[in-house]
Amino acid sequence: MRSETLTPSGDARSVAADLRRLVPGGTVVGAAVAAIIGDVRAGGDAAVRSYTELHDTRGQPAPELRVTADEREAARAGLDPAVVAGIELANHNVGRVAREALREPTTVDFGTHQVVVRDAAVGRAAVYVPGGRASYPSTVVMGVATARAAGVAQVVVCSPPGRDGTVNSAIIAACAITGVDEVYRMGGAQAIAALAYGTETVEAVDVIVGPGNLYVQEAKRQLSDRVGIDSFAGPSDLLVIADPGYDLEPLALDVLAQAEHGTGTIVVVVSTDAALLSALAARLDETLPDTDAVCRLVLAPSLEFAHELSEAFAPEHLELLGPQAEQLAPRVSHAGCVFVGTGTAFGDYIAGSNHTLPTSGAARFASALGPQHFRRTFTEVRIADHDHLARTAAPLARAEGFELHAQSMEIRIGQNREQ
Repeated sequence: MRSETLTPSGDARSVAADLRRLVPGGTVVGAAVAAIIGDVRAGGDAAVRSYTELHDTRGQPAPELRVTADEREAARAGLDPAVVAGIELANHNVGRVAREALREPTTVDFGTHQVVVRDAAVGRAAVYVPGGRASYPSTVVMGVATARAAGVAQVVVCSPPGRDGTVNSAIIAACAITGVDEVYRMGGAQAIAALAYGTETVEAVDVIVGPGNLYVQEAKRQLSDRVGIDSFAGPSDLLVIADPGYDLEPLALDVLAQAEHGTGTIVVVVSTDAALLSALAARLDETLPDTDAVCRLVLAPSLEFAHELSEAFAPEHLELLGPQAEQLAPRVSHAGCVFVGTGTAFGDYIAGSNHTLPTSGAARFASALGPQHFRRTFTEVRIADHDHLARTAAPLARAEGFELHAQSMEIRIGQNREQ
């Protein structure tokens, strides 16, 4: 992978659209994912194991789907104590931030009646933890700590096994540390289908969260009428707005760190400083990892153009580096997470913000993983004085052709009570 420098000739919105087209969307795998979902729904465990042998163990026998509690504890006991300490602190910080985001019930009082807005946790949730290029015990923390803070009673994790049929021991240990109820050796679209419909071994869940490749995210999208999902948390992206003369080395390392995510990743650096972008290009081309990640450096005509480009691109991660760029923070509305004067890696692991974020521009309408993804909001209606509401609403019901709706309200005229 090599970086390319762009000098925009169009407006910020068109440049953002051009950048997004550099990486594929989920529709390219839609038909294949639909076939996998259908097979798992019909075939259960056998279909999951068949796809595991095809995509994960590459012809070797698929392992048992469920990871036992003893295996989890053994993985925890064998993990480097320094890694355990990192997982424990991340679990504490992410959980604390999630608990602060919980809402108390709200009562709207109209005098004649009250509407109470409250929510409740789902009963069972799953966290998908990617495999492949790397292991992600941090993703276990992000999903599980948030689900527990939201009050979910049963939390399960699944992750694809490698060719030897095992899941990375750090992932298994993180499941033990965070108190996961069940762990499954399965990945890809087949895992999402198993969690949505259930199999002989896997009990269906109410919500599925977590990042993954295009197959995983397309499966979540196709099954979003069956289970709750967080967002399209697919291949990663980063946009950096850097002041003229910003320190080259931390900027380069932020780009290189994001490029580690590999295929589908896009990293964009925007600055009004041509010399900075030229120096960055030379630095990156010396050491950029051999991945399929995309890197573009954009010479912006102004800081305002950089901001407009960011808002249109709606990055998963937005870094604002330098005093001028940092002043944009209060104006940002389209980003998964904003890093003001610091690097994305802190949010990936330990800061307490969640690293499961909307990608592919979904930050225009979607949010970072939070307790709201594990809770359902509903209302509770209490009417003390039916008279005014019934007399006012009955004509509306009749205008819609619902005579019995009108009568069901009118019959309560005079049936009033104290709140």
